[in-house]
Amino acid sequence: MTKQRTAPKARAAHAMPPVPDEPVRAEAGASTRRNERLALLALVGMAVVWGYNWVVMKQVMAYVGPLDFSALRNLGGAVFLFALLVVTRSRLRIRAWPRVLLLGLLQTAAFSGLIQLALLQGGAGKTSILVYTMPFWVIPMAWFAFGERIRGAQWFALALAAGGLLLILEPWHVQGSVLSEALAVGAGLSWALAMIVTKWIRRDYPMDALPLTAWQMLFGALALCLVSWFVPERSIDPAPYFYGALIYNAVLSTAIAWFLWIFALQYLSAGMAGMSALGVPVVGVFSSWLQLGERPGSIELAGMVLIAVALVALSLHSMRHAS
Repeated sequence: MTKQRTAPKARAAHAMPPVPDEPVRAEAGASTRRNERLALLALVGMAVVWGYNWVVMKQVMAYVGPLDFSALRNLGGAVFLFALLVVTRSRLRIRAWPRVLLLGLLQTAAFSGLIQLALLQGGAGKTSILVYTMPFWVIPMAWFAFGERIRGAQWFALALAAGGLLLILEPWHVQGSVLSEALAVGAGLSWALAMIVTKWIRRDYPMDALPLTAWQMLFGALALCLVSWFVPERSIDPAPYFYGALIYNAVLSTAIAWFLWIFALQYLSAGMAGMSALGVPVVGVFSSWLQLGERPGSIELAGMVLIAVALVALSLHSMRHAS
């Protein structure tokens, strides 16, 4: 009797195969590829907004001091992001406060403050190129911190981009302000460190990009307000261009573009995102050429072509691995 009752159950259990998880994996893979494509599109939008902003930041210096403008643009950006969080009823609570504070000091305070100081004596196009030595700092940092090795076509793109930046900088010619160039490179180093901190936060404390962007920007803006309070600068000229530049920087260049940047870092490696962002100085140089008359020489143009080819190689590599 026992055998007769248990045999059908055994056969039924044997006849039912385990539920396959291939559809779940396929759905997860499709979602990952979609997020990677969205991250690349976010980098394109960020490149256009930030690229043209070099012209805006250079011209607004006729109406306001560099530290005052940096503090106002970032404080306005933080207010805009927190208002967006309230309207969308998003969570304001985040974790890892010391790391977020460090991110704000690097990504908002040091980065934007050093850029504005560099633009006092340096050209907008040249400063944008110097700031984007950032990938050369971030790639060894990401390798050391996260083991993100660069392979294959990425090394080829890195070599092309390095050659392009070398042609644009022309280190064999001493030109412009040495202090301005040092400040611009320092801004690039601050940005590279901020990238590593962002990946560090995302690895150990998963959190949404929007509240993370808002809080780090608020911390950085408050630090800039404190510095500008003690450093005397020229009085603000309330001209229409000043207000237009402030709105462009607070809403587009600071709040939205930084959100796009942090969103892209969630789905792309730090090295990949850093290299792809090299499109920003290309837009900045051409914008400065057209609007400010900062015409690059033939060697600088050759360098921009090399950077463009490097970006195409990176894009093809990303699409091949995303498909």
